Amino acid sequence: MGKVLMKGNEAIGEAAIRAGCLNYFAYPITPQSEVAEYLSRRMPEVGGVFLQGESEVAVSYMIFGAAACGARVFTTSSSPGISLMGEGISYIAAAQCPAVFVNIMRGGPGLGGILPSQADYLQATKGGGHGDYKLLVMAPASVQEAVEMVMQAFPLSEKYRNPVMVLGDGLIGQMMEPVEFPEHLRTEPSNKDEWATNGMDTRRSNQRNLVKTLYLVPEELNAHNLMLKAKYEQMEREEVRFDTYNLDGDYQVLLVSYGTMSRVCRTAIDNLKAQGLEVGMVRPQHVFPFPHKAVYEAAARESCRSVLCVEMCMGQMLEDVERSVAGRRPTSWYGKCGGEVPTPEEVMQAVKSLSLKS
Repeated sequence: MGKVLMKGNEAIGEAAIRAGCLNYFAYPITPQSEVAEYLSRRMPEVGGVFLQGESEVAVSYMIFGAAACGARVFTTSSSPGISLMGEGISYIAAAQCPAVFVNIMRGGPGLGGILPSQADYLQATKGGGHGDYKLLVMAPASVQEAVEMVMQAFPLSEKYRNPVMVLGDGLIGQMMEPVEFPEHLRTEPSNKDEWATNGMDTRRSNQRNLVKTLYLVPEELNAHNLMLKAKYEQMEREEVRFDTYNLDGDYQVLLVSYGTMSRVCRTAIDNLKAQGLEVGMVRPQHVFPFPHKAVYEAAARESCRSVLCVEMCMGQMLEDVERSVAGRRPTSWYGKCGGEVPTPEEVMQAVKSLSLKS
């Protein structure tokens, strides 16, 4: 099958099916409701299960139950809906069950608005629920990348027995682009018989598998958290993903941006280059684990005078950028939050003001 023109939300739903996931539980919320609309029709065609829960809270525990049984399962939602799922996500991470969550972000806080935003960065990367846990968080910049990341998310969630989140803004869900579904990204679930509650008869085993999150003995809970911590440290060693743009020359300003905002930044960089100002960019493709080393090395280049974090929020990624730069260069933020997408011209003006200061 060649490329087809698809809306982002529909492509995300199809990508999950092509990855081998036939279980989808969700609750509608703008701007990602088309995923549920698409899969309500598509899942029965492929022998899958579509179920609309009575709330996002209920959906998160439906996912917990299916994941605990070893089934590939995923959901999609948007910012306030992911907040409601926070408790369930914490339980799923604690129980070491693989599952995929897609957040097509909208503006907040509170009910906010229905237009695109990147204001859930801290929720996704620092833990949106209670306790010491992390998600592996992927951040696509195009519909094609969203397709590939959704397909990659399932084996990654099974590798680490941990929830994986695909973090896209509302533009990813609503735009239409040509996409293809790489056949090599279709995989089969792995090692589920070692831990899943899928029945001793199914496994031909005398060993019961127990999925739990309650540890009443302090030493046991501490040991459990240390084991989880080691897993997140493994992610930081093995799952750093990033892209760079225009880092070959002697750039004066380094941009750090992700998702569709990074596409605006690329246009700004091209326009500035035509005007004689060199600007480079590091684009995190995984925002946890964050590419700290890549940002540090790019900022440390002799020609680089300053670093600018560009986001569709009030500067949530700035903390990670500042940590990466480690004080070697002045670091600042530019962005908007409310549904407005900064234009290339506005990014160019922010860059020029930095270059003039330096």
